[in-house]
Amino acid sequence: MPIRLNELTPERLAGLRRGIEKESLRSLPDGSLALTPHPPLLGSALTHPYITTDFSESQVELVTGAHNTALDCLAELDSLHQLTYQAIGEERLWVSSMPGHLPPDDQIPVAHYGTSNIARAKTVYRMGLSHRYGRRMQTISGIHYNWSLPGLSSAEYFALIRNFRRHSFLLLYLFGASPAVDEGFVAGRPHGLQKLGRHSLYLPHATSLRMGRLGYQSDAQASLRVSYNCLDSYAASLQDALTRPYPAYEAMGIRDDHGEYLQLGTTLLQIENEFYSTIRPKRVIRSGERPLHALRERGVEYVEVRCMDLDPFEPLGINALTSRFLDIFLLHCALSDSPPDTPEELGAMVLNLHRTAARGREPGLLLERGDQTVLLTDWAAELLAELEPIARYLDSSPLGSGHQTALTEARQRLADPALTPSARVVATLQQNGIEYVDFVRQRSDAVWQAFQGRKLDPAAQDRWTRMAQESLAEQARLEAGETQDFEAFRQDYVSAQRLG
Repeated sequence: MPIRLNELTPERLAGLRRGIEKESLRSLPDGSLALTPHPPLLGSALTHPYITTDFSESQVELVTGAHNTALDCLAELDSLHQLTYQAIGEERLWVSSMPGHLPPDDQIPVAHYGTSNIARAKTVYRMGLSHRYGRRMQTISGIHYNWSLPGLSSAEYFALIRNFRRHSFLLLYLFGASPAVDEGFVAGRPHGLQKLGRHSLYLPHATSLRMGRLGYQSDAQASLRVSYNCLDSYAASLQDALTRPYPAYEAMGIRDDHGEYLQLGTTLLQIENEFYSTIRPKRVIRSGERPLHALRERGVEYVEVRCMDLDPFEPLGINALTSRFLDIFLLHCALSDSPPDTPEELGAMVLNLHRTAARGREPGLLLERGDQTVLLTDWAAELLAELEPIARYLDSSPLGSGHQTALTEARQRLADPALTPSARVVATLQQNGIEYVDFVRQRSDAVWQAFQGRKLDPAAQDRWTRMAQESLAEQARLEAGETQDFEAFRQDYVSAQRLG
């Protein structure tokens, strides 16, 4: 049985935590990718707890701690932005999920973390991604929303995940913000997009190209039907993908003719993070521990929501109302009945996600629900009605007000698709006769300008400076203490024994 709303005591709700991971490309004022190294003022991308890089050396990732209110979480994200803008000088943070002007694929810089074995492994993993999927795809950026509620068991977290996957089409409709892209992103491959201006492409009713077939998709991973019915079934599915040789990757090999590493392994997934999903069960890992082993040993600690686009109209890429809506939505996923998934339903979930990503604002769009098809708008309205008592309850809780306001905004967007971020992007491009890259460049400039006029308070400045210095010292310590041969390290790290 799922937990009930009245079982969420004020004390328990006060323990609800959320954190944000926000990826952003560093760009030049003309909208092209900045090819400079990760700024040293931001510390070590390997060991800094709050500032790192994602796939590319040009892709900053800002990571907040876990906070008990949306405002506290966003305040820390804002402070991280102030620090980052201070460190990158004339460069900008690209405010959209889909990139601007990219150099040729082989000139997109893969992130570098130093010379220690764990640092080299992170870079080799990214080299593997570049060979498997191409570097352009890896430059797509987004927001991950980490969320936990005290007292939830692993089984209850997996019930939440099943419901999230059933209903995440609603998040793409309400918050998807990547309906268009520069034509260079899809050069040389089939895409099915339509012209919008001279150099921009789009789909008229798209919500999130990032979450559709042009985004984080993989023919190799298409064969995976990972079940979320329990921790054991999930872990078994993931272990199979982490240990099953994949012919195309075996043909590539581990190293090239010059001895340079091409990938960490030849299995379907190199490591757990390569598995693309809209939501992941997570557990904080110990030094050197594999994530799957941590889950098996100690259970699920929180979930990571991975389907949120950067909102180009918001300076931080996300605002407090969106955060509050996510809290309501995730609580609904935890509070609702969650029957086991089936192979048929797993297929329908993927279909619904792709339909919403490509056509979510299309009038009359139908989604698959059991053995029926239903209007996206009808299903969405039903879900929003179910969120109402949760929003009221949260507004009277230690989490504070604003949840009913977030729900009202969602209802307005459902009633009028023109209010959604994706529709606003398309309308701006069409009405102003502006190209996608120029639109995002102007928005990025405006955010850069706004942060130029702000300074960190001395205490925050001292804290971030100290943390950067400590992270650089920790990286140096790891490198000085390295004794193991990298190949031996690699073989041990990817071994099946490490998965638990």
